[in-house]
Amino acid sequence: MGTETRMATHVLIVGGGYVGMYTALRLHKKMRRELKSGELQITVVDPQSYMTYQPFLPEAAAGNVEARHVVVPLRRVLPRATILNGRVTKVEHAKRQAWVQVVGSTSAEGGGGEQSAETRVLSYDVLVFCPGSISRTLPIPGLTECGIGFKTVGEAIYLRNHVLAQLDIAASTANEKVRRRALTFVFVGGGYAGVEALAELEDMARDACDYYPTIEPSDMRWVLVEASDRILPEVGPEMGRWTVETLRRRGIAIKLQTLLKSAEGHHIVLSDGEEFDVGTLVWTAGVKPNPLVRRTDLPLDEKGRLKATAELTVEGVEGAFTAGDIAAVPDLTKPGNLTAPNAQHAVRQAKVLGDNVVAMLRGKELKRYEHSYAGSVASLGLHKGVAQIYGVKMRGLIAWWLHRTYHLSRVPTVNRKARVTADWTLAFFFKREVVSLGSITRPREEFELAAKD
Repeated sequence: MGTETRMATHVLIVGGGYVGMYTALRLHKKMRRELKSGELQITVVDPQSYMTYQPFLPEAAAGNVEARHVVVPLRRVLPRATILNGRVTKVEHAKRQAWVQVVGSTSAEGGGGEQSAETRVLSYDVLVFCPGSISRTLPIPGLTECGIGFKTVGEAIYLRNHVLAQLDIAASTANEKVRRRALTFVFVGGGYAGVEALAELEDMARDACDYYPTIEPSDMRWVLVEASDRILPEVGPEMGRWTVETLRRRGIAIKLQTLLKSAEGHHIVLSDGEEFDVGTLVWTAGVKPNPLVRRTDLPLDEKGRLKATAELTVEGVEGAFTAGDIAAVPDLTKPGNLTAPNAQHAVRQAKVLGDNVVAMLRGKELKRYEHSYAGSVASLGLHKGVAQIYGVKMRGLIAWWLHRTYHLSRVPTVNRKARVTADWTLAFFFKREVVSLGSITRPREEFELAAKD
């Protein structure tokens, strides 16, 4: 009499960010036996092989934290999961299938190292759909040619090198127009990303001026452009106004109720009529759901987000879960509202989502996600910050310390906590590095010049 072979349950996780990685970690913890025996299979698909802890990106850009220490390698923390580096291009949940375009695959024909479009079709039993958000851009002339976002570790590294390279240009040129352009930095968007990135980079550039005898901090022009009438809405109106006043005292121009109209040829045109040349343009004016959500058969709301239930399942669909930026999750603490698309909710949702996947597989009742928003913390450079936690408003050194303490507690793995702590400790005793490694973004430049000679 033959032995019946039991097929493994396949959980496909689309996206290796906060929700994807923390959900997979939860499944590793709760279903260790099933993973070890082969009864459960987990596949995580993401273009990158790591999860980026985005709250530390401004500090990575400013050199306070090593860039490698703000990312968590997926293969290291998820040893029993299959990690596929690729982009999901289509999902047909009715068929339980997803199409994955493998990243960096090369053509087997010709031997020329040409990129091919190798696509794999994955079958699954349970879907966790969390590809995250992307930068929301507008059809502004010149924006795509000279602007850069601030969502990835690559962008943070580039901006650090770029800002320092602009100081190198200004210190080396005899052309006043070129110098003025190099020392002008514009950030569009007054949310967390824009304010923290601007404040940390301005702080770094101000320190770097010590090594440039011909450049004074007052020679630099830093501009924050925000379409609404306030910045950092998450910390409340009072703390937002205090932040504006603090940044203005540092010489940073804050332009509220102002729009970027054009950036052609690195020439900025603002809605208030002001025009000037700029060497650096950073775009942080919001995010939107990953376009992949429109290439699925899953239900969307009017803003293009997945319709979600309080149990973090996709509304009206069996075997599909979602959370994070692309999910319209009802906020049970504020009936009629949705949870904010931020890291605080994403990490907590992932825990409930992972538990609910386990509950569904074991035939148990699913839990509802309910979490009151605790508050917000933001860094404004070294030893400077602003915070509002459970209604308590704080600013200056204490807020900066709370910002670091909170995010250190949230960054995943003891390994990363120790490395970040070591970075901060070294920074306490030594001045930060102010070297521009431009060759990182142009690694073949020297080789190509040598080949032409």
